[in-house]
Amino acid sequence: MRSIDFWWRMIRPHTLSASFIPVFVGTALAMQESGRLRDLILLAMLAASVLIQIAANLLNEYFDFHSGLDTQASIGIGGTIVHDGLSPSFVLRTAFVCLGLAVLLGLYLAWSTSWWLLLVGALCVLIAFLYAGGPLPLSRTPFGEIFAGGTMGAGITCIAYYVQLGKLTTHVLWVAFPIFILIGLILTANNLRDRVGDQKGGRRTLVILLGHRKSVIFIACGLALAYLWTFVLLGTGHKWVILLPWLSAWRVRKVIGGFSRENQSPAEMMPAMAQMSKLNRDYGSYLALALILESFLP
Repeated sequence: MRSIDFWWRMIRPHTLSASFIPVFVGTALAMQESGRLRDLILLAMLAASVLIQIAANLLNEYFDFHSGLDTQASIGIGGTIVHDGLSPSFVLRTAFVCLGLAVLLGLYLAWSTSWWLLLVGALCVLIAFLYAGGPLPLSRTPFGEIFAGGTMGAGITCIAYYVQLGKLTTHVLWVAFPIFILIGLILTANNLRDRVGDQKGGRRTLVILLGHRKSVIFIACGLALAYLWTFVLLGTGHKWVILLPWLSAWRVRKVIGGFSRENQSPAEMMPAMAQMSKLNRDYGSYLALALILESFLP
């Protein structure tokens, strides 16, 4: 029987804030506007989003192994194939089981709201596969951040909002924008840690094109925009509590400080990468809380 530690490494829970935070933010905005919560819809949406994220992680590991990018020297919480001797076919099967369960949950969500949601869900599943596999995996291009942030950040936020209210507004895109940025930056942080190995493996990620120093500047600018965006939301009619995400700003120093020194080993950059994921978790949680609290303020 596999240990809890094994399953923990396999599903990479440190990355899962990219799946549940957008659901919380989209749902919180819908609750603020409608004054109600469809709890079963929330649970189904949350489970489907997490399952798609886990599947994407597993597919990424499977294809990284087959392309030779994952080796015994690879650093990270994943890598159960090279570090634990797990069968690649088991990883692939588990990924497809996760996608299958996500599809079943998608059927329930579509039945509860609109059958058009099936088309959107199919697109999310396709992007999850193309992100790691296919003739030109998106994760190996400079556009990985756009697809990761667009699908998981803006996309999941909008879907979570839609399944609660049965409609979409342009305002949900304004609220989703900082989540789009932060989830994209999680990928940037991950790729920055792996930059040297990825470059040797033939990848052309954004951080490889920018180099270490410019990549850190890119992360810093992205984080600054995410926090300043709360003032934009304040100007669109939100109340002062929309500034609550600033309570997570102390993590910015840990992220930028952890990456600031060049020529670090992947192991030395692991803490900064973890801080980036925690920053997304904290920022998104405070944003969702702020949206809910607005309903109770005069």
